[in-house]
Amino acid sequence: MNNLEELRAYCLAKSGVQETFPFDQETLVFKILNKMFALCNIHGQPLRVNLKCEPELAVLLRQKYKYAAIEPGYHMNKRHWNTVSFDGSIADEIIRELIDRSYELVVKGLKKADREPGGTG
Repeated sequence: MNNLEELRAYCLAKSGVQETFPFDQETLVFKILNKMFALCNIHGQPLRVNLKCEPELAVLLRQKYKYAAIEPGYHMNKRHWNTVSFDGSIADEIIRELIDRSYELVVKGLKKADREPGGTG
């Protein structure tokens, strides 16, 4: 995964996901019931995406990919968000797993009725 279109396709294939530009015309945000799970600057080179992460795992990922591929979330709560660079140093499979984890964390935080098919959200 190395470009915006691949990121968009992967995120939008998930259940209930919407893409929005709530901040400006450059910051693309992927949401589930108005809860963000991924956001990026559409003009960034390389593309970088902010993803939600469990605090302990966030620290481990930053240590493992310490050469700027994974950093504390840019303009986000650094305890719960990482910024992941699509610079080729992280395998596509890992990037997809990080997107999946972010999505799942947000879904897990939704009300039970909203998590179920046909939920009220």
